[in-house]
Amino acid sequence: MRGHEYADLRAFAMIAEHGSFARAAAQLRISPSTLSQTIRELEERLGVRLLNRTTRSLSLTEAGTRLLARFRPAMEEMEAAVKDVGTFRDTPTGTVRLHLPRPASAALLEPLLGRFQERYPDIVLEVAIDDAVVDIVDAGFDAGITLGELLQKDMIAVRLGGELRQLAVASPVYLARHGRPETPADLHAHRCINWRKPGSGKLYNWEFFQDGRWISVAVDGPLIVSHRDLALEAAAQGVGIAFAYWSERWMRPLIEQGRLVPVLEAFCPGFPGWHLYYPRQRCTPAPVRALVEFLREAAGG
Repeated sequence: MRGHEYADLRAFAMIAEHGSFARAAAQLRISPSTLSQTIRELEERLGVRLLNRTTRSLSLTEAGTRLLARFRPAMEEMEAAVKDVGTFRDTPTGTVRLHLPRPASAALLEPLLGRFQERYPDIVLEVAIDDAVVDIVDAGFDAGITLGELLQKDMIAVRLGGELRQLAVASPVYLARHGRPETPADLHAHRCINWRKPGSGKLYNWEFFQDGRWISVAVDGPLIVSHRDLALEAAAQGVGIAFAYWSERWMRPLIEQGRLVPVLEAFCPGFPGWHLYYPRQRCTPAPVRALVEFLREAAGG
């Protein structure tokens, strides 16, 4: 098989995978018109139509389906072989796309960026900071960092650090005016600052451990935010009670300054903390392995 023939077949497989000329062209870094011409020439050489395409739809013909079924495993095997050879490089090279929420970025990644770049100068680390829970495979990421309870199935997970703890907090001024809640149920009588998870239409229910089990409490109040810093600052100004979603680390400076006071601490035990995770595959790319080992080492694992 000539090189250009493999490239044409790979382009066909990419269109079938993405279901779109535009998305496949973007992945291949060519124009949609160039890709369309490539497929036309491939069909002419083979003497069969591979794709049924209109202005609104795209589907494989029977011949296209058969060709893809035979070619895709061979293509994946060749690409895996190339990646496998790349693992013998002394210095890993390539791009690693990492998805993680802002608290994990601040605690686990930002303090280490200089050290990572110094150790792996040929790795491009592309970081997407996003509090929404995503399917990293569908979204095109190589790895992600999330809470243990949110880990996706069929992933390899590496624990980074110990347990985390969530706390409810309020300002001394608010507590002087409205009193201190003694149980999670008391929150229904208080002004609370709600949080809406990015990408979700629902408000987050506050989670507490009571009578041997985890419970959730839907709260009401004068403010709804999508960012934790705003919730904590509002609480410090006496707007209401806030919840340190995912980690008390975010409010510890405000507590030490006396601007915030923890409440309901007896109902806030620790829970599984941050985990780095990545897809289970036969040959993990060398840059991904380098990032995994670096973060594992930094976390003392």
